[in-house]
Amino acid sequence: MGNVTATAGKTFSASPERVLAALSDYDGTRARLLTEHFSEYEVREGGQGAGTVVHWKLAATSKRTRDCLMSVSTPRGDTLVERDSNSTMVTTWTVSPAGEGAEVRIETTWAGAGGIGGLFERTFAPKGLRRIYDEQLVKLETELAS
Repeated sequence: MGNVTATAGKTFSASPERVLAALSDYDGTRARLLTEHFSEYEVREGGQGAGTVVHWKLAATSKRTRDCLMSVSTPRGDTLVERDSNSTMVTTWTVSPAGEGAEVRIETTWAGAGGIGGLFERTFAPKGLRRIYDEQLVKLETELAS
């Protein structure tokens, strides 16, 4: 058993402040970034950055669905951290200056399973989650362009 990590990233022409504001908007923008892998999205507290509590179900595969209850914090001005109350999953969204725009990096970690199941999880789960995040980042680019 060990930690499993999935990462994704993309550079945007929008300012870091604008990108972070969009990512912090759980009431609006974030709901529009969801792919078909997400269901039952609901903001339960807050809705803007730190202090937000949001629920969703994530179907990473047809056989693997996580019921997520995420509490959002902003330990630094350029970072959103989503901690799942139902598991060890933690997703960190970091927004950094990149030339005249911004770079977004997403990193999700969780305690993986042991044994052969854990081997498959460490091998395939990060790739699947990266594909989901890549789709969300394309949707974010569309949001920022409008």
